[in-house]
Amino acid sequence: MAQAMVLTDADIKRVLSIIAVGNHAQRNRIAFLLSVQAGMRVGEIAALRVADVVNVNGTVLREIRLTASQTKGNKGRVVFLSDKLQREISTYIMSLPRCADDFPLIYSQRNYRHFSNVSLSMLFKSLFAQAGLRNSSHAGRRTFATKLNAKGVGMRTIQKLMGHSNIQTTALYCDVTDEQMRNAVGLV
Repeated sequence: MAQAMVLTDADIKRVLSIIAVGNHAQRNRIAFLLSVQAGMRVGEIAALRVADVVNVNGTVLREIRLTASQTKGNKGRVVFLSDKLQREISTYIMSLPRCADDFPLIYSQRNYRHFSNVSLSMLFKSLFAQAGLRNSSHAGRRTFATKLNAKGVGMRTIQKLMGHSNIQTTALYCDVTDEQMRNAVGLV
């Protein structure tokens, strides 16, 4: 199976513009941003509940503590959120029709239940297709890792942020551009 492509900044803007004019724009925006800006897997995004991202005061948490049942490989992990992503989630939370702790963060409009991994993957694939991109739901996660690598974040840190057991898996996620190689050689 081919690897998902890394999204460029222009690709991300195109997907976000497609999301903005489509149905369920706020929900789809948060799902996409959790993938691109926090490196979350589709299954992890689908499993999120409001209580996973909001504390008792109603403030969006800086860290999402995923339980073993919410992650791949039955190993819990921590997902760190940027200030920007926290603000995006906060705006989204305020728009939810109901906000009980066990309510799904990303939910189906038909039955107000969690998306399945397959349904959320299909949604991402549809959004990419509408943006003229042929890509999979893993593109956001791969983009997250590659962007961190390009900014000089160490591979071990990226491994932890991705929730990988093996650093070799993390290395496969990180594309290296010609520009990065030019800059690296310039350091010698």
